[in-house]
Amino acid sequence: MLKRLVQAGFIILGGTLGVILIPDLLKLISLDQVHLINNPYVAAILGAIIFYMLTFWAVDYIVGFVKWLEDRIVTAPLTDILSGSLGLILGLIVAFLAGNTLNSIENPIASTVAPIFLTLLLGYLGFQVGLKKRDEIKGLFSLNKGAKKKEAEAAETPRQSKNYYKILDTSVIIDGRIADICQTGFLEGCLIIPHFVLEELQHIADSSDTLKRTKGRRGLDILNRIQKKISVDVEITERDFEDIHEVDSKLVKLAKEMQGIVVTNDFNLNKVCELQNVQVLNINDLANAVKPLVIPGEEMQILVIKDGKEQKQGIGYLDDGTMIVVEEGRDYIGKQIDVIVTSVLQTSAGRMIFAKPKLAEKAL
Repeated sequence: MLKRLVQAGFIILGGTLGVILIPDLLKLISLDQVHLINNPYVAAILGAIIFYMLTFWAVDYIVGFVKWLEDRIVTAPLTDILSGSLGLILGLIVAFLAGNTLNSIENPIASTVAPIFLTLLLGYLGFQVGLKKRDEIKGLFSLNKGAKKKEAEAAETPRQSKNYYKILDTSVIIDGRIADICQTGFLEGCLIIPHFVLEELQHIADSSDTLKRTKGRRGLDILNRIQKKISVDVEITERDFEDIHEVDSKLVKLAKEMQGIVVTNDFNLNKVCELQNVQVLNINDLANAVKPLVIPGEEMQILVIKDGKEQKQGIGYLDDGTMIVVEEGRDYIGKQIDVIVTSVLQTSAGRMIFAKPKLAEKAL
C-alpha cells in the first residue's frame, strides 16, 4: 500500500512539474509552435510518465526511508515527540517572520535563497532545542499546574524546582533502605527513577549469576513497594543520554539538568558527584548517624559462599549485598549456618559485618 502511495505521489508531482516546466523547455528548443506538443494536458501526461519511470529506481529507497522514520517515531517517547514538535513549530514561525522581512529586499538571493535557508536552519535548531529541553518543558508545565492548584487550595505547599527531585541510582534501590526512609517521611520531594536505571536493574535481574540475579529482583521488588505501598511522589523519566554509556555519568548529567539530588550508597559515585558540584545523599552516611541494622551479639542465618582473605575465614552476603566475614567459617563453604555478629564496620563505602559460627560458640 505504501509503495502505491509513493508511486501516486510521484505521478501527481510529475504531472504538476510537467505543466509548469515543459512549456519553457519547448520554447528553449524552439518547439513551442507545435500545438500538439505545447498543450497542458500533453505536458502533464509527459511529466507523469517521466516521474513514473523514476519510481522504478527510487520507490524502494523512499519506502525504506519512510518505514525507518515510522519505526523511529513509534519507538520514541511521547514527551520527545511533543517537545521536538513544539520547538520545530516555534523555529518555523521565527523563520517565517524573518523571511517576510527578507522578501522586501530587491536582491534575488536575499529574497529567495535566504528564506529557504532560514527555514531549514531554524526548523532544525528549534526541533533540537525542544528535544533537549523536554524535561525543563515538562517541569514548566508541572510548575504551572502546581501554581493553579495553590490558588485553589491555599493550604497546599508549592513545588520547588531546586533540590525537589531526588534521583535514585541502582545501588541504593538494591540496598532497600531507601523504602524505609521514604516510609518514615524523612525524604521529601519527588523520587526520580531514570529509565536507564530500570534497564540496568532488569539486566541484573536476568543475569546468569545467582547473586546478581537476587540483587536485581530485590531492587525491582523495592521499586514496586515504593510505588504501591508508600505515599511518596515517584516519577519515571525517559530522559537518556545516548552519547554517554556509563550509568553513573548519566545520573550526574541528569542531576545537573533537573537541579536534583543524587541518592546513592556508591562510594565512587559519591566522589564523582562532589567533583561535579552535584549534591548527593549517601545512605551509608545516614546509617553512620543512626543505629546500625545489626548489633554485636545478634544472630542471623547466612550462606557461606567462598573463603576470605585471612586464614580459615568464610565470606557470605546479605540480600542487599552486605559482606559478612565469618571467622573460622572456611569449613562451612556451601552451607547455610547460623552466625553470631561480633562487630559491625560502617563507612561511606558500605557496611561490613564480622561474625563467628554459632556452632563454634556452643563448642566453647
